[in-house]
Amino acid sequence: MGNITFSMIKPDAVTDKHSGAILKMIEEAGFRIKALKMTNLTDERAGQFYEVHKERPFYGELKAVMSKSHIIAMVLEKENAVADFRKLIGATNPANADAGTIRKLFARSLESNAIHGSDSDENARIEASFFFAQTEIY
Repeated sequence: MGNITFSMIKPDAVTDKHSGAILKMIEEAGFRIKALKMTNLTDERAGQFYEVHKERPFYGELKAVMSKSHIIAMVLEKENAVADFRKLIGATNPANADAGTIRKLFARSLESNAIHGSDSDENARIEASFFFAQTEIY
């Protein structure tokens, strides 16, 4: 198990002014923020980040949702980071998320589900390097 994960507070959660509450939950869950930045994803850059979903029917909508406003990208550190963070954020569909999870509290819908979290140690490293130089992460 790795000790870093990548996360991104999505545009709707930033626009709805939930960033502070989400960051507080992350820190209170024992994660250390190693790198953080607010930025905008262009449609092209969102497409690159989510290229793994290129053949899926929701790809175009996903790019549109992710490029409409600011996101907050971050690298988080904690023992067993990926698995623990996935528990903290809850199910992808907020209707199925456990009470008290970030998505249950702050998501608007399946499409606007407040936050991204890496699904594996390998993807955490790949996703973190998409936004941050290696020297910022380690």
